[in-house]
Amino acid sequence: MSDKIQLLPDHVANQIAAGEVIQRPASVVKELMENAIDAQATHIQLLLKEAGKTLVQVIDNGEGMSATDLRMAFERHATSKITKAEDLFALTTKGFRGEALASIAAIAHVETHTRRSEDEMASQIIIEGSEVVQQDLVVAPQGTSFAVKNLFFNIPARRNFLKSNTVELRHVIDEFHRIAIAYPQLHFTMLHNGAELFDLPPENLRRRIAGIFGAKTAEKLVPVEEQTSVTAINGFIVKPEFAKKTRGHQYFFVNNRFIKSPFLHHAVLAAFEGLLQQGYHPGYFLFLQLDPKTLDINIHPTKTEIKFEDEQSIYAILKAAIKHALGMFQVTPVLDFDRDPNMDVSYSQQQTPAKIPAIEVDASFNPFRAPGVKPKTIQWESLYTQTETTQIESETPGDDLGLETIAQPKVFQLLNKYVVSSTHAALLVIHQQRAHERILYERFLKNLSLDQHPSQQLLFPVKMKLNPSEKAVYENYETSLTSMGFELEFDFESDTLEIKGIPVLCQQKEVTPLLEAVLTIDTFEAVAESFSASDRLAKVLAQTTSIKTGKVLSMLEQQALVDDLFACKEPLKSPFNRQIFITLTKEEFDQKFN
Repeated sequence: MSDKIQLLPDHVANQIAAGEVIQRPASVVKELMENAIDAQATHIQLLLKEAGKTLVQVIDNGEGMSATDLRMAFERHATSKITKAEDLFALTTKGFRGEALASIAAIAHVETHTRRSEDEMASQIIIEGSEVVQQDLVVAPQGTSFAVKNLFFNIPARRNFLKSNTVELRHVIDEFHRIAIAYPQLHFTMLHNGAELFDLPPENLRRRIAGIFGAKTAEKLVPVEEQTSVTAINGFIVKPEFAKKTRGHQYFFVNNRFIKSPFLHHAVLAAFEGLLQQGYHPGYFLFLQLDPKTLDINIHPTKTEIKFEDEQSIYAILKAAIKHALGMFQVTPVLDFDRDPNMDVSYSQQQTPAKIPAIEVDASFNPFRAPGVKPKTIQWESLYTQTETTQIESETPGDDLGLETIAQPKVFQLLNKYVVSSTHAALLVIHQQRAHERILYERFLKNLSLDQHPSQQLLFPVKMKLNPSEKAVYENYETSLTSMGFELEFDFESDTLEIKGIPVLCQQKEVTPLLEAVLTIDTFEAVAESFSASDRLAKVLAQTTSIKTGKVLSMLEQQALVDDLFACKEPLKSPFNRQIFITLTKEEFDQKFN
């Protein structure tokens, strides 16, 4: 029997490595832009075609490379950043593994030219699927240009795995944002299919954030600064009143490297405790500077996860720094000694809805009747006494629950979260938010399928200035939004969207959060696997406009929710495949009392 274990060919090994490092065009953008920063570039240009599927090109004015270095750069584990294992704990550069360029060259056509200041001619190399096709001298300015064409050309399965151009462009813009925010002192330019999306000149951090997310963002920021022996923290948090329902503006940087850290995120949530409405998320742009020896960034191929040596201290310092910033800028409630405490509304009263004044009318009052003479009373209630039960015929999927024998069932609200109803054989406990999401989702889809335009005019139209990523999303969903009942007008000169009308299913106070949710639709993890753009849009609109946990419903609203739910085609699951209600049978109750 022959031996089974053998070494993989280099091109196969590189393709396997590419699967870990290069997942989509955004991964290429990240690696190439980080290389440009390591090369001490002051101006970095990003050019894309078809969201990076056809072309990702990064041009910088950095130090450049020699002809030998250019050839070695595409070999696996070839790097100028480390020479021994100890160097991993003293890293100050972005890249260090020597895997990125070899991985990119294994699954794309790469054309690179580079020139140092002391060289008269630039070196050029062309690689296709790990094979060097051409290497010679050309005329080019100082710096380096990497052009990556036809990504995953030799791995069709991976190419088919890529999402639509809108989704992939969104991922690229996210990576661009992370790098541009981390280095506000550098000049960044981004073009997509020949159109300029970003031109960010060197500036301070606040202006860089405003340049990316809109000029009004600057006034929403609160500076954070803290210096300790463990870590130095600086950056900005977003004022609580501008918190959003999406997690868009959340950025952590450790030694200028973007990271994802649920642990640090929890520290931010703890600092904002009591200041945010339910379902809203804080925004932040926070930079932590630590000794490289106290952290490990070599635990994930994309280098976005980090292990801290003293994470508990960092947690406490971060939480305290944010609380201090909120207090210093009077974002948190403060004591007012001139206020009469007797005029304060108690917490319990704040949580209780206002009661509608009851008006009692004495219909038997007669000013001409002699005093002391009582009129004859008529028992009006007896006229409305139900004498027989009316059956409700149902052909919905809920028939097997005994709904066909419901006779105007009694309903009540439990914990301001559930609506409880009854059948002849069981008790129904319905999750009010999920039920309403299902109802709205099917109504929005119906409007789309029938191309209906039921809308209500806004007395005061709402205007929103869109950044390039939001503009791309709007252009992709404009037709679907119109079909759902939105009346929109976009000014391409000022990049301003004017909302003149909204669907009848929405309320005017929901206009801004609704459009913000739509414009960040591709960041919703729950809708990532939707069947189509219309389906994805209907889910986001239903989730944003549905009644939420904590909402007090009247008896009529509770009954309408039950009726509308079981008129749906799929009343069992929410649009996000979550259970809407449970049933508690008589037998289950009897077991509880055994």
